[in-house]
Amino acid sequence: MLDSGYWMLEFSSRIHYLASSIVVTRSAMNLKIYLKLRQKKIDRALDRYLPQESVKPTTIHKAMRYSLFAGGKRLRPILCLAAAEAAGGKIDNALPFACALECIHTYSLVHDDLPSMDNDDLRRGRPTCHKVFGDGIAVLAGDALLTIAFEIVSRAKPTRRYDMSILLREVAVAAGSRRLIAGQVADLEAEGHQTDREQLRYIHENKTAAILTTSVRLGAMSANANPKQLDAITKFGRTLGLAFQVIDDILDVTQTSEKLGKSAGKDVTAKKATYPAVIGLNKSRAEARRLTRQAHNSLSIFDGKAEALHTLANYLLEREY
Repeated sequence: MLDSGYWMLEFSSRIHYLASSIVVTRSAMNLKIYLKLRQKKIDRALDRYLPQESVKPTTIHKAMRYSLFAGGKRLRPILCLAAAEAAGGKIDNALPFACALECIHTYSLVHDDLPSMDNDDLRRGRPTCHKVFGDGIAVLAGDALLTIAFEIVSRAKPTRRYDMSILLREVAVAAGSRRLIAGQVADLEAEGHQTDREQLRYIHENKTAAILTTSVRLGAMSANANPKQLDAITKFGRTLGLAFQVIDDILDVTQTSEKLGKSAGKDVTAKKATYPAVIGLNKSRAEARRLTRQAHNSLSIFDGKAEALHTLANYLLEREY
């Protein structure tokens, strides 16, 4: 699965975390190692950034941590770090952005699962936040995760091209009423109604692709990416984000709840606007492949430095097979 070349990965022992350079060959196992090491690095950083459970009020910090450390794949922060490397930067400079976007993503899931939204009982293989802590605390936990994301971004190092005002605005716009929330609103309003392909794309571009795109953009910005690099990484994020949601739509009707870690078949039950519902299952699979090809093509200017991004794009597409 992985193309030839060398990646700098991080190795952890039981006591100390040591940085080591290892050769990665064409092996699914090595991709798993790469993902696991990145997840561990991100989780350690998130643990530092979030208040401990013992900090008052303890209930809210327990709820925040319950949702944030529920075993997510850390896809968005991993893509953020990979984008930083593609643009010639250091992953440690991108780490605050990676963690901030994971907090925003988790907040969106906590709110999305609420009875007034998608009303889901299962997330990441265990009971959703409101099932454990109640609706009110779940709402506040989501609010707190969104808010702390901006605090985390404020700790990042600005670069020559991207000062703190640019970086904060990038996050605010992505999470705001014109992007993430716009997608959520359109998704709710489309339930039970006939939806065309243009409306469906609008939902997915905002509800899913906006945060994923911002993840790779912030990674590139942490590396002081030039305008051409940032434009390329933006195109990659948008097309990959759409492909990701198309595949999620497919998985909802083809996989079990146990495999997904969340309730399967809910999109159909709720009469959600999805690609299989609008264009059918086979055309949805073809669309996911087409969008993934576009994402790969967007990275041509990076001259082999975007190996991790290419591999991650393939990994996401192969979830469906």
